[in-house]
Amino acid sequence: MQKIISFLFIVFFISAIALGQQKTNLELTDIFNMEFVSDPQISPDGSKIIYVRNFKDIMTDKNLSNLWIVNFDGSQNRPLTTGNQNDLSPRWSHDGNKIVFKSNMQDDKMKLFMMWMDTKEYVALTNTTASPGGVSWSHDDNHLAFTMFVPKKTESIIKLPPKPEGAKWNKPPVYIDEMNYRGDGKGYYKSGNQQLFILSTDGGTPQQLTFSEYDHGTPIWSKDNRKLYFSANLHENHEFEPRNSEIQELTLGNNSIKALTNRLGPDNGPALSPDGKFIAYTGFDDKYQGYQLTQLYIMNADGTNSKMVSGNFDRNIQSIKWSHDGKGLYFQYNDKGDTKIGYITTAGKASQISENLGGLSLGRPYNAASYSVSNNNKFAYTLGGTEHPADLGTSYKGNNQRITKLNDDLFSYRNVAEVEELWWESSFDQRKIQGWLVKPPNYDPSKKYPLILEIHGGPFTSYGSVFSAEIQLYAAQGYLVLYTNPRGSTSYGEEFGNLIHHDYPNHDYDDLMSGVDEVIKKGIVDEDNMFVTGGSGGGVLTAWIVGKTDRFAAAVVAKPVINWYSFVLYADGVGFFYKYWFPNKPWEDPTSYLKRSPLSYVGNISTPTMLLTGEEDYRTPIAESEQFYAALKLEKVETAMVRIPGASHGIANKPSNLIAKIASVLAWFEKYKKD
Repeated sequence: MQKIISFLFIVFFISAIALGQQKTNLELTDIFNMEFVSDPQISPDGSKIIYVRNFKDIMTDKNLSNLWIVNFDGSQNRPLTTGNQNDLSPRWSHDGNKIVFKSNMQDDKMKLFMMWMDTKEYVALTNTTASPGGVSWSHDDNHLAFTMFVPKKTESIIKLPPKPEGAKWNKPPVYIDEMNYRGDGKGYYKSGNQQLFILSTDGGTPQQLTFSEYDHGTPIWSKDNRKLYFSANLHENHEFEPRNSEIQELTLGNNSIKALTNRLGPDNGPALSPDGKFIAYTGFDDKYQGYQLTQLYIMNADGTNSKMVSGNFDRNIQSIKWSHDGKGLYFQYNDKGDTKIGYITTAGKASQISENLGGLSLGRPYNAASYSVSNNNKFAYTLGGTEHPADLGTSYKGNNQRITKLNDDLFSYRNVAEVEELWWESSFDQRKIQGWLVKPPNYDPSKKYPLILEIHGGPFTSYGSVFSAEIQLYAAQGYLVLYTNPRGSTSYGEEFGNLIHHDYPNHDYDDLMSGVDEVIKKGIVDEDNMFVTGGSGGGVLTAWIVGKTDRFAAAVVAKPVINWYSFVLYADGVGFFYKYWFPNKPWEDPTSYLKRSPLSYVGNISTPTMLLTGEEDYRTPIAESEQFYAALKLEKVETAMVRIPGASHGIANKPSNLIAKIASVLAWFEKYKKD
């Protein structure tokens, strides 16, 4: 009898799960169980797709990845590599018989591997101390070209006397004389540059082609395999004009380099036409605006007769790839929070191929995606959506398919919050502003819920209709979450993006408050329990908001800029921010820096405000948070500071850091939530 009862209980439990009756809300540690697809690479004949399957290890706190392969129709989905390692950047040979990829499967070094697709045998092609960068196949598939960091020995002018035998002195002083001496996520730079190399696919020693004091971009091959094309800023004043890259040509043999473009502004991402006669690339004429549209250009392979072909297309052109017939190019673009694949003829006529790409930003709902195209116009891409991280999607002749469902196991017993798209008018100038309202699981429209306003960074980026673990976990704790694309966001055209040129973060405030008011009109918000948070540019705006209003019960300011005067001199990329985001250097016009700094309004703040930043953040250094923390303490405002050890600006680069950030935000809001 006991066995029968136990059996019936098991049947009931399984049936309840199948019916969705036992689902519970997401928990913080579920982040370790989330997987996503990235970098899908379709074979030249369109029959197979190799993709990177990303996963996490809860025991080592690492982001890991393997390569998987699947037929275009979704059949025979299986791993190519296995293990707790990082397998990345698969690239097919032109004949489709081999791939190259990067992996640290053998040891801690990231090596370049080649795999034969008939036998799945693979071999390491490199064993260098530095990791190979971007890789491309020669057209005869006999050689590879790639970038790799080459250190440079530097001598310090500081000469110390010899220490006595057995003496224990401190490490010698570090002598720095370069303007760009550290980078976020990289730390203090080692002397050296990204140089160009070629390597036979039969193996051997990589041959270094360049020896300059400049960084070189990923190379592509000319049709006759005698030249390489790449993007690089080889100007002597490159530190002061960081965007002024050109399309360069390197002739193999004498390794001479000449610039094929010559204008002030970035020229990037060269793509060779199928017949080898033309080079397409992206860029713009630099006007030192905060936001400028990236346009598409085509020129002869020798650099002559360059012309813009995307002048009538008011969106950023990304990831260009020629169609096999050479009559146009495919590209990726963001449009009103949705990432799409487009096609543009060489005459400039643009059309849409596919939509709903995304899902590569697991933490917050940024638009991020990738795609590839075969010789017969079949597409593989990262498929986004608010219900799941990136899966593998395909498209052919307008027929779109979802191939994978990597997180169905997790979401079979966890609730996913519903996301509703909203539009409203800004109180400042009645411009239409887009946002998304995320509702708690088991949402009841007759109830009122606490609200979190979550603000994106950049500021020249965009949120979209994509999955966000961070937003979902806020909703799982019973919060409504509003995330938005205020003025300055990309994916709405150049004019909208430049509304904040030399004005940020001023009128974003009106857009955001109008969005909050729009949600309140629905009658579902507990107005005594409204909270605000954001990171980077969103941290700037959060700090700005609490200096302008006390309508929020508490705020979390993550990795912010608080004092623009100090920021432009202390952040990585010293040559960039003052030039593009302000009309003058700080000491030439201190007033414009101060009036746009949240620090200037700290005397108005009464909202309990937490600061949260990675201790190794060199984009918005933690000194910015420390200034605000000290100022709030002096003003006797309730405040706290959370420091994430070892974290850079990309706090979520470690799974536990993302968990720590979310837990910190929720703890602060719960502390000040009113009954």
